[in-house]
Amino acid sequence: MSRSGRLSEKWFQRGLWLVAVVFAVFLVGFGGLLIRDLPHVDRQLSREDLLDQSAAQPLRLAIEGARGQEAVATAELERSSLLLEAAQSTYRNARDTFANWLETRKATNLPSQDSELIARTNALDTLKKEQEDAQHAVDAQNQKSLDAQQSRNAAQARLAGLETAADQQLEVELRKTEFRVFGYRLALTLPLLLIAFWLFRTQRNGAWWPFTWGFIFFAVFTFFVELVPYLPSYGGYVRYAVGLVLTVVVGRSVIVALNQYLARQKAAEQQPDSLRRKELDYDTANDRLAKSVCPGCERSVNLSSGEVTFCPHCGIGIFENCRTCNTRKSAFARYCQACGAPSTVPTDGLALAE
Repeated sequence: MSRSGRLSEKWFQRGLWLVAVVFAVFLVGFGGLLIRDLPHVDRQLSREDLLDQSAAQPLRLAIEGARGQEAVATAELERSSLLLEAAQSTYRNARDTFANWLETRKATNLPSQDSELIARTNALDTLKKEQEDAQHAVDAQNQKSLDAQQSRNAAQARLAGLETAADQQLEVELRKTEFRVFGYRLALTLPLLLIAFWLFRTQRNGAWWPFTWGFIFFAVFTFFVELVPYLPSYGGYVRYAVGLVLTVVVGRSVIVALNQYLARQKAAEQQPDSLRRKELDYDTANDRLAKSVCPGCERSVNLSSGEVTFCPHCGIGIFENCRTCNTRKSAFARYCQACGAPSTVPTDGLALAE
C-alpha cells in the first residue's frame, strides 16, 4: 500500500479503503449468520430438567390439595362466622327480653307465671346451646384451615429444598455449557485472528491490501463481539486475568517494537547522507516534509526558515542547490522546481529514468 502525493491516486486510495470497509461489513454479516446457524450442541437447561420429579410431583399435588382445603375451610369459616353472629345476636336479645320479663315477674309475684318462667328459661337455654354449637363450628373450621396451611407450608419447605438442590446443579451445568460455547467460538475465531495477524505482518502493504485490511477488521470485530462477551467470568477473575495477560503481551510487543525502531533510527543516522536519502521512500519523505518534520529522524524542523539546509538532529540533508540553475530545492525532489532538471542522486533507491 504505497502513499502518493498525486491527487487522483489519493482518491483511488480512499476508494480502496471504502472497498476494505465494505468487504469487512459483508464478512461480518456472513460470520454472524454462520455463528447464528451453528448447531446447538447443548439444549438450554432449566430447573425443571434437574429437579427430582418423582419427589417434587407428590409435593406439588399436596400443596394444591392443601390450598383447596384452605379455600373450602375459609368459605365454611365465613358461613359459620355468620351463623355464630346471628346466634349470638338472637341469644343476647332473648336474654335481655328474659331479664325484663323476670323483673316484671318479681314485681307481680304471680304463681300463674311459674310455667312461663320455666318455658322462657328452656328457650334461653336452647339459644345458648345453638350459640355454643355455632362457636364450635367456627373453631372446627379454623382448625381445618390451620391444618391445611401447616400441611402446605411443610410441603413447600420440602419442595424448596429440592428446588435449591436443582438450582445448584443447574448452576454447575450452565457453567459447563458456558465453557463449551466459549470453546466453540474460540475454535472459530482463533484461526481468524491468526490469519489476520499473519496478513498484517506480511500483506498489509501488498497489492491486495484492501481485502487484507477488510479481513483484519472482520477478525478484530469477531474477536470483540463474538468471543469476548462469552468469556467465562467467575466473578470477574477470568476476564481481569485475561485482560492483564493481553495488556502485558501487547505492552511488551509495543516496547520491543519501539526499541527496534530506535535501534534502526540510530543505525540509520550513522550511515552517509546520500545512502540515507536513497533508502527513504519518495512519498514518505515528502509526507514528512509536508508535516515540518525531518524525513530521516522524524523530529520537528523549522522548514520555513531559509537558513535550514541540514537536519539539526540527525544531519541528513534536507535542502540543496540545483546543479543546473543553482536554485534552492528539496534534497528529496526528483526534479528542480525552477528548471526541471533531474536530481543527480536517486531518492527512492532506484535510478531515475532519463
